[in-house]
Amino acid sequence: MTYPGGAHVSKKVFIPHGYPLILRLLLAVICLSLMASACPKSCHCSERNGLTVVQCSSRNLVEIPPDLPHDTVSLQLSSNRITKIPNQAFKNLPWLQELDLSRNAIETVDAGAFQGVTESLRALDLSHNHIQSVPKEAFDRLHAKISLSNNPWHCECTLQEVLRELRLDPETVNEVSCHTSVQEEYAGKPVIQVLDSGINFCNFHHKTTDVAMFVTMFGWFAMVIAYVIYYVRHNQEDARRHLEYLKSLPSSSQISKDFDTISTVL
Repeated sequence: MTYPGGAHVSKKVFIPHGYPLILRLLLAVICLSLMASACPKSCHCSERNGLTVVQCSSRNLVEIPPDLPHDTVSLQLSSNRITKIPNQAFKNLPWLQELDLSRNAIETVDAGAFQGVTESLRALDLSHNHIQSVPKEAFDRLHAKISLSNNPWHCECTLQEVLRELRLDPETVNEVSCHTSVQEEYAGKPVIQVLDSGINFCNFHHKTTDVAMFVTMFGWFAMVIAYVIYYVRHNQEDARRHLEYLKSLPSSSQISKDFDTISTVL
């Protein structure tokens, strides 16, 4: 550009200091926003108070979707074909408050299944599955109200210790029943009712362990006794044979007489 007086000044665009950094931050925010709002193709997502509700019920899923939005507050996975809750299945969902896994085919709950959501989770539904037992660590530090009804529970010491630490849903607590038990007489009865009657499954566990140990010790003792008896009888038989052999040998007096007779003849 030429100004009066012949002065020539080149045109420059003013770029504020630090603009590239601001641009990068803006792009990062946009990317995070897109990632947070991304919804699995097999599910339907909606918004609740600025957070995401993910509806994946009745979608014929066989596993928990791995690409769930980071800001998911409610996750509905009921009426699918999920068979297992693996370790850290929800570790990327720090805002998760409601989790519905009812009416699946869940058999296995890993010890670290709910790591990462133990503080945020408020409601957990595991009803109408195929769960027989869970590790004691699976529900550690979990403060959620939990529904465990209509599962084929095996009533024994571990289940008793797990239930002692949980906040069960009061509306379904009587539907948590013993499908099988360490004592057959309790099969078919509500677990809470059995425990409230004073039954302690851990005592049965200790008694069973003691009986097994006694049987094992008795078996070893019987084997030692049998070996001793065999050893003694075997030695007695050898001694008898040796004695019969000695008796079959000519006596020394007879040998002496025969020797004298031979000397006289000679």
